[in-house]
Amino acid sequence: MNHHPDPVVTTAQGAVRGLRQGGALTFLNIPYAAPPRGAGRFAPPRPHEPWDGVRDATVPGPNAPQSERKLGNVDMTPYFGTGWSRGEDYLTVNVFTPAVGGDELPVMVFVHGGGFVAGSTRSTMYDGSAFARDGVVLVTLNYRLGIAGFLDIPGAPANRGLLDVVAALRWVRENIAAFGGDPHNVTLFGQSAGATIVGGVLATPDAAGLFRRAIVQSGSGLGAFTTEQAARVTKAAAETLGIEPHVDAFADISDERLVEAASRLAGIDLQTETHGDPLIGLSPFSLVLDTQPAESVAAGLSAHVDLLVGTNTEEGNLYLVPVGKYATSTAADVDEAAARSHPNPAQLVETYRKSRPEASFAELRSAIMADALFGAGSRALAGAHAAHPGSATYAYEFAWRSQALDGELGATHAVELPFVFDLADRPELNGPNALLGPDKAPADLATRVHETWIRFARTGDPGWDPYDAERRATMRIDAEWRQVDDPRSQERQVWS
Repeated sequence: MNHHPDPVVTTAQGAVRGLRQGGALTFLNIPYAAPPRGAGRFAPPRPHEPWDGVRDATVPGPNAPQSERKLGNVDMTPYFGTGWSRGEDYLTVNVFTPAVGGDELPVMVFVHGGGFVAGSTRSTMYDGSAFARDGVVLVTLNYRLGIAGFLDIPGAPANRGLLDVVAALRWVRENIAAFGGDPHNVTLFGQSAGATIVGGVLATPDAAGLFRRAIVQSGSGLGAFTTEQAARVTKAAAETLGIEPHVDAFADISDERLVEAASRLAGIDLQTETHGDPLIGLSPFSLVLDTQPAESVAAGLSAHVDLLVGTNTEEGNLYLVPVGKYATSTAADVDEAAARSHPNPAQLVETYRKSRPEASFAELRSAIMADALFGAGSRALAGAHAAHPGSATYAYEFAWRSQALDGELGATHAVELPFVFDLADRPELNGPNALLGPDKAPADLATRVHETWIRFARTGDPGWDPYDAERRATMRIDAEWRQVDDPRSQERQVWS
């Protein structure tokens, strides 16, 4: 048996030693920016100090300060991870590659979800070995979360977690060739909060040229808070901590206290005279922008980036089923969801009742939440991007239903991720309370989804018709794949 020594790659900051696992080379915990300490937690990311010798990149590193997250009766540990792994040097990437210094392979850079307050590269769902096996250099990254990452604080730059993602893209541009990747064929992709961040990066002029394609999985191009809304959250956070709402005061607070304060910020009313709450009360953290990403893209930003954008058929179920609020839904719950989501709730409810005559109150409530959080903002982003020639726009809807939680979980938020990463057979994802449920997923579904994402990263074409304002072609992904034009058009119209 040939013994292959562990691979060593030299980055701009120093050498790193990774791990050979099967066909993939894995490098964990490589810094792309300096540790965010003290006042630096509220500053733009800075370059990491170089190191001497060879840095060990074989074990997972620390992650962003966060509290452990549970979601009722469904085990979301593979998604959120197990909470906070302490250590300041957490602005890092993991790299999975088939071979170092080899061909210029397509690069995919993944931004995890977790409501802007949780998640990391340590989550088992983001194991990139299947990408490396199939000829892609996959990069996953940590970014600042919660108060350090997204609270809009006077004296500090906004959207620091997004600035971290842009810094990681710069690291990729500078270093990925040494890992076998093509720095000029980078696909930025993310899910949930990570997908909303990807939408924000599309709208960031500083990021232009750092990536060639983007995939937005269950995010929103309309998910940002206005500065007026964000100021309410900042005021509440400062009051909770007993400090002035200014960066100098926040700089003195420990990470523990910031995490604890963040978890106490639920339920702030963000409705203003001009704007509803784009997260319908689910989170006090998001991007903070007075122009929504979809509007910036409509104005021409990222017109030369190929875009794939999609949602899952029953996104809203994750917020209802595991916490026992789904089956008990009433007409009043449907009305309440509509009132949180839309300036004309009665018209919204009437539209959904008409377009889904057989739907239960639970299904209507979930569908309205889904469109408020992801659907309307995803369609706005796709439509805005498709209006510019120069690159292609594609849309999908992931419709495969998980039978978890007595068959109720369905095609919910996050259920596409194990298929994208080709991990659907992992034991921790299968079982009555696991994300994919007790039944085996169709064997070829993960293969095909994973290959489709790679095909898009390689060529800019996932294999179906582009999305445009006339047809709005959308691939419905299930055991069978079917392209549909303008799905649920009455519901789409009531949002625009």
